[in-house]
Amino acid sequence: MTDGTYGTQRKAAARNRVAIIEAAHELFAQNPLVSLSEVAKRAGVGAGTLYRHFPAREDLILAAYQHDIERLTTTADEVLARHSSAKAAFVEWFETLSAYIRVKHGLGDALHSAAAQEVVAAAWGPASAAVAKLVEACVAEGTIAPGHDPADIIMLMSFLWRVANNDEGAAQGRRLVAAVFSGLEAPPRPL
Repeated sequence: MTDGTYGTQRKAAARNRVAIIEAAHELFAQNPLVSLSEVAKRAGVGAGTLYRHFPAREDLILAAYQHDIERLTTTADEVLARHSSAKAAFVEWFETLSAYIRVKHGLGDALHSAAAQEVVAAAWGPASAAVAKLVEACVAEGTIAPGHDPADIIMLMSFLWRVANNDEGAAQGRRLVAAVFSGLEAPPRPL
């Protein structure tokens, strides 16, 4: 095998892996119990290619979840640029995060393994950094008082991934976000 052939195969394998993860993201969001053959079909690959990359269903679930969180944690600047209000950007960012996590809850035991906990733990730092950037923008805008810890805000906003994934849940989420931002307008009280 020549170096050129090997490089071409590696690029094709990388494209296939991304296609599989993207298809899994879409299909798991619709139905956490979707078959892997449906994921392979949506990705445009054979079952053998899917299983070569992801030998077990749990491997694919973790890869899709990790990909979603990595993609989201790098979008803080993009979301801020899209909105004239830092607060609106922050709300959109958290609503996207909550949608990813609601899907995660529907995936069951696959995301309660030791490997899954490593993926979740690895996401904490980048997620905290993204929230810190959004908090700084909101502080500069005056919609959040200075001094709030991004980790505290993540914990506070965690209600978003517990609301129902329907219109009523979305309305409840909007009310709760408004209540959170109302509280964040005041400086944190010392302990």
